[in-house]
Amino acid sequence: MSSSPTALATLAGGCFWCTEAAFEQLAGVVSVLPGYMGGHDPAPTYEAVCRGGTGHAEVVQIAFDPAIIDYDTLLTAFFTIHDPTTLNRQGHDVGTQYRSAIYCHDDAQRAAAEAMIARLTAEGVWSAPIVTEVSPAASFFVAEAYHHQYFRRNPQQAYCMAVVAPKAMKLRRVFAERLKAD
Repeated sequence: MSSSPTALATLAGGCFWCTEAAFEQLAGVVSVLPGYMGGHDPAPTYEAVCRGGTGHAEVVQIAFDPAIIDYDTLLTAFFTIHDPTTLNRQGHDVGTQYRSAIYCHDDAQRAAAEAMIARLTAEGVWSAPIVTEVSPAASFFVAEAYHHQYFRRNPQQAYCMAVVAPKAMKLRRVFAERLKAD
């Protein structure tokens, strides 16, 4: 692994079990933490976020080595594994906590996110408009420990088999040349 410093990307693409399981497979991703961002509650919990009253989204905060994987590749993976055209929804998961959002840690990330959305829109990748929110990164609240590496620890759980596994497999298929060595 490179000795260069890590950078952060914070993304909300529905259930954080799905996004964590997908992103942790990519070479250059050092860590993926599930958590909450973008709300008003100073101490969000999973139960409160799921009720929808905190304003937080389920996010993953990705520490990555930019010498191995760049931010644009992470954004491409993000737009590959979720539907950015459904407001406050991913599949059967409905509520503002499941919104599509990119939380930018600096102006370069904001510019990259806006440019990618503009490009995908111009290319007509989706038949509906992209509704992904692009906002400055705010306080990140790490999710409770039982959410960490949930898919890895619970691959036979029904939700994991029906929802998480297909997203993880899609990333493996599309980014086969960018995966970590087993």
